[in-house]
Amino acid sequence: MGRFHRHDGDHDHEHEHEHEHDHDHDHGHDHDHPRVDTAPTAAHGDHSGYATESDRVVVLERIFAENDQTAAANRGDFDHAAVTAINLMSSPGAGKTMLLRETLLRLRSRLRIGIVEGDIETSIDADRLDGLGAAVALINTSNGFGGECHLDAPMVRSALGRLPLAELDIVVIENVGNLVCPAEFEVGEHARVMVYSVTEGEEKPLKYPVMFRSADLVLVNKVDLIPHLDFDLDTFYDNLRAVNPDAVTIEISARTGVGLTQWCQWLCDRHEQNRAATVTS
Repeated sequence: MGRFHRHDGDHDHEHEHEHEHDHDHDHGHDHDHPRVDTAPTAAHGDHSGYATESDRVVVLERIFAENDQTAAANRGDFDHAAVTAINLMSSPGAGKTMLLRETLLRLRSRLRIGIVEGDIETSIDADRLDGLGAAVALINTSNGFGGECHLDAPMVRSALGRLPLAELDIVVIENVGNLVCPAEFEVGEHARVMVYSVTEGEEKPLKYPVMFRSADLVLVNKVDLIPHLDFDLDTFYDNLRAVNPDAVTIEISARTGVGLTQWCQWLCDRHEQNRAATVTS
């Protein structure tokens, strides 16, 4: 997992936490991440200058314990309502919102879908989903210092009261665009789906293994652009399998519609599996 550590000189520094956005904000829940590596390895680079502080480890453990407790409560509410929750993650600009628009257009006659829309500022993405038959609960993570770089379980819980869970089949949680932090926080989801754009390069699974490793399904988006890119799809798949050999993949283009039938069927199948498991438990 991405973690913060401290260099000599008593200043915080990020390791394996290279965001696709500015990260100079103050997390409101004491979100310092200690690094626990103690020796350099060929796979992870030279960490010999990093130090672990026990007090920060304790803080981190408390943060995740509290988050996981709320995530379990969220999942309990989803299960009670027979709702399947999907945590949709990606880097900024990978195409999550366009994918959601096309998904709602294709599934609104088959499934009752709710959206938890996470964004740092504005209602731009939530507005793009308006009028498509989905209940949408917007979460802006701005805290006056730039905003949180992810959704956590308490944020999602705050949105559930604004969704008619008893009247829904699926809730898609569109996380903040970021390739690190969203993967670290359970929010009560039943499955994690990552939207990856081919414009991001083949090396991203190796650079951001936490995100790719956490995904149950990777949607390889914007495949219509491959003829115009210096991009090797086979190399991407090799890199993905190196960090997550069990990930399911579907090649899609939210713009042209390629692969969206398979994606929508995956959603329907996942909901049926989850509902069956809930009934028998």
